[in-house]
Amino acid sequence: MSDNGSNSGFAFIAGLFVGAAIGAIGGLLFAPTTGEETRKKVAEKSKELADDLYDKFDELKESVSDALEDVKQGTSEVLEDVKKGTTEVIEDVKKNATKK
Repeated sequence: MSDNGSNSGFAFIAGLFVGAAIGAIGGLLFAPTTGEETRKKVAEKSKELADDLYDKFDELKESVSDALEDVKQGTSEVLEDVKKGTTEVIEDVKKNATKK
């Protein structure tokens, strides 16, 4: 099985950020402002984009952490069920062995 869904989501978000950055920089470079004003705007937009990227990364990290916690919980429950089942089977075998 492939994980095209999760990979395509990441690619879309990355493409969105790259497109937004290119558009913002292009708009600033072609705007009729002085070089100093343009540099300030580029610096501000770069900081905004970096902050947005960090926020998205934190959200992704939290989402992955939550998913891993769910997997751990599920694994723990499965192991507990297997342990109970195994104990029951062993007890049944012991009872049947003592009856003979």
